[in-house]
Amino acid sequence: MKDHELDRILSTQEDLVPSSGFVKNVMDAVRQEAAAPPPIPFPWRRALPGLILCVLAVVAGGVIAVLRPWPQRVYPAPEPSFWTGLWSDLTALLSAANIGGLGWIVLALLLTFASVMLPLRLIGRRL
Repeated sequence: MKDHELDRILSTQEDLVPSSGFVKNVMDAVRQEAAAPPPIPFPWRRALPGLILCVLAVVAGGVIAVLRPWPQRVYPAPEPSFWTGLWSDLTALLSAANIGGLGWIVLALLLTFASVMLPLRLIGRRL
């Protein structure tokens, strides 16, 4: 396509006429949108105390983690036997997990799993 053909096409003005019923459909949509109820606002007054408590818990946990002295453990030198060395490594790992709160983490994960799966099972029975 040449420039003069493109100029000729763009220079012609044609009246644009909407299709039949277009204005009526648009005005019906505008009226329907205006008649719709407003969206439900988020309940900030109810959520704010929980959010504040979450922030305070995170801050308190950080302060406790920084200010709490960690116990210094001295582990015995590994023995030549494989099984006794494995046993001492296992007990050291379990004591480190106990210090880190691994039991509470596992409990929280199990409770989360149960609280998700129980409603899914109950809903599945109704469907």
